[in-house]
Amino acid sequence: MIEKKIFDFARETSTILIVNGSENAVDKNFFYLSGIENGVFEGSALIATPDTIKIITGQLEEEAARSSGHEVMIYKGKGEFESLLKENLKGVDSVGLNYSSVTLTIYTGLLRMIPEKSFIDVSASIAESRRFKTPEEVHRITEAGRIACEAIEHVYGSVKEGMTENELASMLVSEMMKGGASGPSFTTIVAFGENASMPHYTPGKRKLHKGDFILTDFGALYKRYCSDVTRTAVFGKASEKQRLMYETVLKAQTESMSAIKENMNGKDIDKIARDIIDSTEFKGKFIHSLGHGLGMDVHDHPALSSGADFTLKAGMVVTVEPGIYIPKVGGVRIEDDVLVTKDGFTLLTKAPRDLLEL
Repeated sequence: MIEKKIFDFARETSTILIVNGSENAVDKNFFYLSGIENGVFEGSALIATPDTIKIITGQLEEEAARSSGHEVMIYKGKGEFESLLKENLKGVDSVGLNYSSVTLTIYTGLLRMIPEKSFIDVSASIAESRRFKTPEEVHRITEAGRIACEAIEHVYGSVKEGMTENELASMLVSEMMKGGASGPSFTTIVAFGENASMPHYTPGKRKLHKGDFILTDFGALYKRYCSDVTRTAVFGKASEKQRLMYETVLKAQTESMSAIKENMNGKDIDKIARDIIDSTEFKGKFIHSLGHGLGMDVHDHPALSSGADFTLKAGMVVTVEPGIYIPKVGGVRIEDDVLVTKDGFTLLTKAPRDLLEL
């Protein structure tokens, strides 16, 4: 159970408190610890010990909370919430808080409600626990990857001249939801032609023309877990330069990915891809890190970066996404999600990676 696992890392205290504010201040660790798949849980709290999970929430979320199998306490007003919090923390001297998520409003409220408690920052311990995925977490990320990969294959069959980036993005989100996603795991990127040179481009009304790159960066959200996939195609016949860009990126991804295994340093994996790209005419055109951790957040933790001394361990899920970006020309990125294993990796996203001319 995750509540036991998390205290292997959070040894500073035997009690962790997660308190949610409004929708924009809901801590994903509430769902990481509870396993609840539905609901928003604004104004709710979770108390975790090595053996128990207790949930304090309002009537709005009662049904979803009880589906978790954990002990649930329902409050009908602010006073009842405070009373339940105090009662369930009776006898606890030090309380672990996720400082990376707690807002100032929540923190000052806790100081008023339970002023006698000593608060300890357990954010680093929680983050460390989340780096190592359970079999159920791997299953959810794998399903999110399957949904995303099947969606892009469906959408490629509907590409036509004159359609806009927004149209293609909406089709991709629709296909992912038809396939079982609760939504996209982040704002879908679709970039045509020269717009593909911007890694974090926002799709717009730019229309598709023959000879354009079609770069799609997308992911599905499945039971609160994310996938993150990028594919680049060419609408029509690829030019010699487009083909060379693509082949270079594909080689960088294939060779760097093949080096992934437990105890490899992420910066060394990044260097393999970067050296391949920098040995060509595209030197300096790979302008971001090779990859990042993946889980309940799209950017779950550091992973493959020249600027991060990060050792990979079995059970981590990371992305591998080299790219080449040339302003006013376009860009190529290929991204897949992999599970790190003791002796290598397991590929979780299996959409075709060969250059497609649509």
